[in-house]
Amino acid sequence: MNIFVLCTGRCGSTTFIKACKHISNFSSAHESRSAFLGADRLNYPENHIEADNRLSWLLGRIDKVYGAKAFYVHLKRNIYATAASFVKRYEFGIMKAYRHDGIIMGLPESSDPISVALDYCDTVNSNIETFLKDKSLKMEFHLENAEENFRSFCESIGADVNMYAALSEFKIRYNAS
Repeated sequence: MNIFVLCTGRCGSTTFIKACKHISNFSSAHESRSAFLGADRLNYPENHIEADNRLSWLLGRIDKVYGAKAFYVHLKRNIYATAASFVKRYEFGIMKAYRHDGIIMGLPESSDPISVALDYCDTVNSNIETFLKDKSLKMEFHLENAEENFRSFCESIGADVNMYAALSEFKIRYNAS
């Protein structure tokens, strides 16, 4: 079974995968196929956990390839903390693509960065929620409740996990802005 961690980014996806590295019956990676096109983009090995915020833009393709056979995690962090983290990266990456002649075309340069980041988060979370509405193998994972949620996640997928080591990863700040 494949597992996809869908998220906005800036919400703990790197940390989530670090914790998954302590699961012995699944491989796991963060943004491992983000440079591929076509069928190769979604060609993940069986029994693999993948976290990549860009997958939220490929949900139609994911549905065609994996559909109801995969397990989906909607990873969330407090939306204001997530948006504040994106503001620190406002001039590059997904925020630049979202606001600068990308998704939101013609947005005035004077637009409030936190409002733009919140709009991005709402858009991505809405896309994920709509995609997941007919999926039975799914869970919502809140970073603020990581210990409880990770235990539930591992139970849901039948993970062989070193729980102590996995949970210790959530005490480390990875990829901080």
